[in-house]
Amino acid sequence: QVQLVESGGGLVQAGGSLRLSCAASGRTFSGYIMGWFRQAPGKEREFVASIKWSGGYTYYADSVKGRFTISRDNAKNTVYLQMNSLKPEDTAVYYCAADPFGRMWRDAARDYAYWGQGTQVNVSS
Repeated sequence: QVQLVESGGGLVQAGGSLRLSCAASGRTFSGYIMGWFRQAPGKEREFVASIKWSGGYTYYADSVKGRFTISRDNAKNTVYLQMNSLKPEDTAVYYCAADPFGRMWRDAARDYAYWGQGTQVNVSS
């Protein structure tokens, strides 16, 4: 079974940085799209960024473009989200997700079949 486990969340001041990790296991992820979403209490899950496992093509939400970078390490089966210039509005639980159909430029949560349990990111002013 596919398993995704996030880590790296925490508390940072506005303007600071965090690096989130998503350890993926259960199968080869060739052909998959790996994504990051975030969710604040009472709000819908919001697309953040995605990457095609093969080739490394990336796609970002406008709200994080230029500040966040998604990447992957094939040898470690790990996806990363480097978050710089953090703002209080970035505060949320961040989730790693996977789309086995490998559909590029998808930003709806319903397009992703597998999910991690999330890691909390708090950005203070």
